[in-house]
Amino acid sequence: MATETVINRPAPFVEDIGKKLSEQALGLQQVPVVTTGVTGITRQAGETDAGFKARQDAARAFTTRQENLAGIAPQVAGQTALQSLAEIKALQGVGSFQPFLQRAEQEAQLASGLGTTALGGLTAAGQELTGASTALGTAGATVGGVPLGAQAFQQDVSQFMSPYQQQVIDASLAEFDRNKQMQEQQLRDQQAKLGVLGAGRAGVQLAEFGTGAARERALLQAGLLQQGFNQAASQRQQDIANRFNLGTAQSGIAGQLQGLGGFRSNLAQQQAQLGGAQQGLQGTDITRLGQLGSINQALEQARKDATREATRMAAFQPQEELNRFADITTGIMGGMRGTGTATTNVPNPTPLQTALGVGSTLAGIYGAFNPRPLFG
Repeated sequence: MATETVINRPAPFVEDIGKKLSEQALGLQQVPVVTTGVTGITRQAGETDAGFKARQDAARAFTTRQENLAGIAPQVAGQTALQSLAEIKALQGVGSFQPFLQRAEQEAQLASGLGTTALGGLTAAGQELTGASTALGTAGATVGGVPLGAQAFQQDVSQFMSPYQQQVIDASLAEFDRNKQMQEQQLRDQQAKLGVLGAGRAGVQLAEFGTGAARERALLQAGLLQQGFNQAASQRQQDIANRFNLGTAQSGIAGQLQGLGGFRSNLAQQQAQLGGAQQGLQGTDITRLGQLGSINQALEQARKDATREATRMAAFQPQEELNRFADITTGIMGGMRGTGTATTNVPNPTPLQTALGVGSTLAGIYGAFNPRPLFG
């Protein structure tokens, strides 16, 4: 019994296509994946000549594919002139408040120094006023430290008497006595000329002259004493007036210093508010710098993503072309593809979408500095 073997073969052109597909698939398995040019290839320790040459050939092919795909490789647009200007404006605004805070701090320090001086004066005035208040409270015996009553007044007046008053009185009385003696001698000389010296009437005349001279001498002495006392009393009265005026002036100064004390208290509150304002402004600067950093980071990441996508396209173009060729071939052969490895890339936001997001965020930061519309 004869055996018949029937072989079903596809059309010759289909067999040729399948053979070429198999050859390309097997050949592609021997090609290393390289993502740098020839200049980026260095021979590794233990690498064979054939292996190093294969990597060099793959690197040259990769460079060629990069040039061929340059027109469709993803790219990221840089910042526009308006976006760059917005970033410059934002950076210029950072720390712009510092000179004003420094000037305010200097003024606060000067005012604090004045307040310290005023506080010292206020303490001294308070001590003076305390003393005056104590004196006023001693049952009316003194007013502002000035003793009251005639006796006390006279005792204090003696302190204002001239230390040379007695010498003045003695000199005046001595001159009076000298003049008296001269006048008495003249009177005796006249009596002698008249020849009545020693007579009864002459003695009476001399006695009357002596009595009058003694009276005038007493009046002179009393007048000098009264004059000295009047001068001392006037000076005492002036001293009392000066003390009262000084007390009034001290009270006025105390009031002014109390006002300065209140000013210093307000200054302390302003300094506290200044510190809070500085913290708030610094926090705003930190926030803006963080936003600008995030914008630039996002833009740089978009550039890196675009570079990675262009590198992937150039590196795996042969595999992708072979997959498309295999799809066409299996359709022609009426069969199904063999099980292989399929790479599916879930696209991230495109570089254009990322750049647009960066632009809108930067426009928002610019709007924080300038409330006017950025466009239009």
